[in-house]
Amino acid sequence: MWNQYITPASIEEVTRILAENGARARIVAGATDLILELERGLRKEIETLVDVTRIPDLDCITLDEEEVIHLGPLVTHNHCAASKLLRERAYPLARAAWEVGAPQIRNRGTVAGNLVTASPANDTITPLMALGAWLMLKSSSGERRVPLSEFYTGVRKTVIRPDEILVDIAFPAMKENQRGAFMKLALRRAQAISVVNVALLLTFDPSTGFRQAQPGGSGLARLRVISAVITLGAVAPTIIHAPEAESYLAGKELTAEVIAQTAELAAKAARPIDDLRGSAQYRLAMVRVMTLRGLRACADGEASAGPGRGEQAGFPSDPVLLWGKTSHVGTSHVGTSRVTSHTSAIQTKINGKEYTFTSGQDKTLLRLLREEAGLTGTKEGCAEGECGACTVYLDGKAVMACLVPAPRAHGAEVVTVEGLSVKDEKGKMKDEDGGMKACPERSRRDELHPVQKAFIRDGAVQCGYCTPGFLMSAAKLLEEKPQPTRNEIMQAITGNLCRCTGYYKIVKAIEAASVIAETPV
Repeated sequence: MWNQYITPASIEEVTRILAENGARARIVAGATDLILELERGLRKEIETLVDVTRIPDLDCITLDEEEVIHLGPLVTHNHCAASKLLRERAYPLARAAWEVGAPQIRNRGTVAGNLVTASPANDTITPLMALGAWLMLKSSSGERRVPLSEFYTGVRKTVIRPDEILVDIAFPAMKENQRGAFMKLALRRAQAISVVNVALLLTFDPSTGFRQAQPGGSGLARLRVISAVITLGAVAPTIIHAPEAESYLAGKELTAEVIAQTAELAAKAARPIDDLRGSAQYRLAMVRVMTLRGLRACADGEASAGPGRGEQAGFPSDPVLLWGKTSHVGTSHVGTSRVTSHTSAIQTKINGKEYTFTSGQDKTLLRLLREEAGLTGTKEGCAEGECGACTVYLDGKAVMACLVPAPRAHGAEVVTVEGLSVKDEKGKMKDEDGGMKACPERSRRDELHPVQKAFIRDGAVQCGYCTPGFLMSAAKLLEEKPQPTRNEIMQAITGNLCRCTGYYKIVKAIEAASVIAETPV
């Protein structure tokens, strides 16, 4: 799918490579969109992939002295969903990031990649547009600042040049008298592209009782809006504002009647089309509904702009990330730039064992594991990041192996279902009764993880094809949250599909495994 794969050690190296290769090169961060485009032959001009994921300090979320929030180019959707700063000072973005894909996708997909892909249905563009974001683009000739509102020229079209990389996403932090919301309508609860999404940012007059309006309370008429921003996604070639609705709402008290009229005006701004996910007429109706719900959430205090303001339904305070115990540990870095060609060796550690591959350099990690390593426990169900059968751990985080370029495994640590086991520092393993027994290295593959035993005992294994992915997600969940709630279990497996029947026994098995894993030794 590509001729060479370069892993630079600095942004300066990236800009030099882009200047030398032009449109033949493409930046790789999450690659959750790019891999699919390459697989489908949609990017035949691309010969070089430039993997920036090993450059340190690009995954930071910071607040500067001017109350401006900055996102580095490697900030993932899970970084945003877990960020206390964003949840308190940029709630619409945090909520939108949580709505993207599933945990495995959010662990790889970056906000920068979401912006550059430039689909009008991409979830994070809408709130960032509402928040007034701007982008810093860098090339070998310098930097330039571009307002996000001027970044898009059409469907999947932007002003970024082939020699530029997006190095910073910035926007003002929400103030104490502001509330924001993000509303998404999709055809399923997870792993779904928006049919419609709406972001709102309302600035209130603090003298009208704003501070006293508590989540779930009444007295909407006390809240007078100074200014409003309403942005709409998936209803036009690019993300758009609803200017008539914004103007109408400014200066008015947030009554039920005003909310209803604002929603009607927002729908008038939409220019939707008919497609597989919905008709234009349906989208128009849903813009009104989503705007209505967002305004009500802001009025009732369910949209958070700070501590104590409450949260929109469906956004957990401590979300499941599938990061395990190493949730705040960065990815493995490289000290020097590396160029991988068809003759370069990929040296990696899989399930604790060192591997050197002299083929498979232009494959996905999934195919490398199955075809070069012979580890066929990781399954190919869809090869599009939809089913989760290929879930593995890459540097400690659960990812979809079908969406990871194979050269990314160089110098990294990978765990597959064949390596799923629980050993203590003395080389022992918990058994299903909570006791400890010896686990010599030679028999490690014969030992079962508590979640594997629970799947067998509770009949959660059906045809078995999807089971490895479920096991990997469940095991990482138990590492992260040893005693998860049923809702957290459901969050953890949103990226895993079972085509045989329902998920009741799968959920039951994970619940049972959490009891085994927590039994005192």
